[in-house]
Amino acid sequence: MQISFDNSYAALPDAFYTRLDPTPVKAPRMLAFNDELAELLGIEAGDPAQLAAVFGGNDVPAQAAPLAQLYAGHQFGSFNPQLGDGRAILLGEVTGRDGIRRDIQLKGSGPTPYSRMGDGRAWLGPVLREYVVSEAMHALGVPTTRALAAVATGESIYRETGALPGAVLTRVARSHLRVGTFQVFAHRGEVENLRTLTGYAIARHYPDATGPLDLLRAVCAAQAELIAQWMSLGFIHGVMNTDNCAISGETIDYGPCAFMDAYHAARVFSSIDRQGRYAYGNQPGIAVWNMAQLATSLLQQMDDKDAAVEEATEIVHAMPALIEAAWLRRFAAKIGLPAAQDGDQGLIEDLLALMQKDGADFTNTFRALPTDAARDQFTDRDAFDAWATRWRDRLDRAPDAAAMNAVNPAVIPRNHRIEQMIEAAVAGDMAPFERLMAALATPYAETDPDLARPPTEDEIVPATFCGT
Repeated sequence: MQISFDNSYAALPDAFYTRLDPTPVKAPRMLAFNDELAELLGIEAGDPAQLAAVFGGNDVPAQAAPLAQLYAGHQFGSFNPQLGDGRAILLGEVTGRDGIRRDIQLKGSGPTPYSRMGDGRAWLGPVLREYVVSEAMHALGVPTTRALAAVATGESIYRETGALPGAVLTRVARSHLRVGTFQVFAHRGEVENLRTLTGYAIARHYPDATGPLDLLRAVCAAQAELIAQWMSLGFIHGVMNTDNCAISGETIDYGPCAFMDAYHAARVFSSIDRQGRYAYGNQPGIAVWNMAQLATSLLQQMDDKDAAVEEATEIVHAMPALIEAAWLRRFAAKIGLPAAQDGDQGLIEDLLALMQKDGADFTNTFRALPTDAARDQFTDRDAFDAWATRWRDRLDRAPDAAAMNAVNPAVIPRNHRIEQMIEAAVAGDMAPFERLMAALATPYAETDPDLARPPTEDEIVPATFCGT
């Protein structure tokens, strides 16, 4: 199979990565293949066995330059000076039919020098979770990595619960450059490598940036928009470590991620986030914190550090206002306001407070706002009616249901449906996966109303897991 690789990252100095091939698997078998994305990348979908061999890691294409990337990162606030791709191999880069350069990476492709005693593998559950959620995010209009293929390996993966079926995910991203990629060279004092990385990042992602601080400004702006989109959809990333923060502004590393059902600002699903550091309502602040770490790293290459520190501080301190403005714009649209005015933030926050008090479903409440069904989400309907009166006075017209439905999805990848899908896939039944993918491809259309249903009490998923 021919893939027209054009590998720029592999041309960087050897200090940026370790070259190695993926570890072959026992019996690769294609579970899912993204034909639309393959077409965008110029990859012809051929024989399923050949596709499985390539995207399972057994057959490395001729023009590939497989490598594991080096990076560091703050994990739950604690700095780890060396992380890196512990279970992923970057096959190479392709320029799509749209002119955009993208990485093609195998995740779960075997151990690397950065595996830290891990097996370098992935089991089927997290592979399908990332496939479904990342493609759902793309359909929702959120910048994100995407899923090209899921391949069963025919091997067992051992985790705390015992033996599980192995799988490999093929992930596509505008790049895999992370805040942690900058941190590793800054921490080591490797200024020339840091300068090389900065120049590479500017050329690849922000060609109008004039230097390190302009790069910081651009990344802050991209992250501000991204976080506002997450918040407007009730999405919780779960592990916003700096090594999971892409400078491209894409959502990356879908581990214990989740979409909220009942709204609560302190909602946490990640089983490893015991203190709620990455709770729904904390995500804006964490994004700013991550950008402060990027700023600290970029400053190491500056000649006039005093002036640079002052400018970088201004850039980072301006970010909360960027997030707030993007948040207000998106939530104003969710309640039918084409443009926000004074007092609108309070109106939105009052609705969220009512939702939190009554445990209203985040997605379904906003979707139902143009109709009388919205009040069914609340137990204190008098309080909702009072809010709705204020809202309609602010609209000064009937709600524009079409405009609101264009920004309020009818269906999201709900936790209980994902868990049901994984359980079925482990048993060999991919029908629930295919059903989810079909509905989530058009999330703003009401194509499968049953998938919009919140979980019953016995279906609630209280915690999500990384799967590493």
